[in-house]
This record gives sequence, structure tokens and C-alpha cells, in this order.
Amino acid sequence: MSAFTFATRLWEHAGQGAWHFVTLPDDTSDEIADLTAGVSRGFGSVRVRVTVGGTTWQTSLFPDTKAGAYVLPVKKAVRAAEGLAAGDLVEVTLSIAEH
Repeated sequence: MSAFTFATRLWEHAGQGAWHFVTLPDDTSDEIADLTAGVSRGFGSVRVRVTVGGTTWQTSLFPDTKAGAYVLPVKKAVRAAEGLAAGDLVEVTLSIAEH
């Protein structure tokens, strides 16, 4: 399946837990929604393989109805390994994981 590469800002969720995310561009979100129609998991999540800098991991994208796009959680270990903080521009490459 195709890989998607984009740059976007890392942001911190306002709730508890200090979760950090990036929001996928609208066109990328639309393409992923089309590719995964009928095969999404709980909460509309989509399993993906992600690379940021030298770090690669598997996680899930989640639809954000307010943003009208998918959001990608960026765990603390990745942020620490790549020296990332909220507000940083992050280059992300992701592909949809096998089902």
C-alpha cells in the first residue's frame, strides 16, 4: 500500500495525560478514509506504520470529527528520541498496516 509523507505541527491535547498528536492533512485523511472504507477498527481507528526521523513504530490513527481529519498520537518515547515538543514541525511518513 502507498506511503504518505507530510509535515505538520505537533500539538498537546488539553486534557489529562499529556497526549501529543499531529493532525493529518485533509487530502491525506480523505485518501486514507477511502482506502480503508469498511475495514476500520474500534472508534474508526486505522492501524498504521509510522516513521518520524529515525524512529519507526506501529500505532493507530483516529478520526477527529472536529478537525474533519485523522489524528496520529506521538508517544513520549518517540518525542524524546527525536527531540520533539509541542509546536514543532514534524515530518511524518506512514503507511496503512496489514489487516
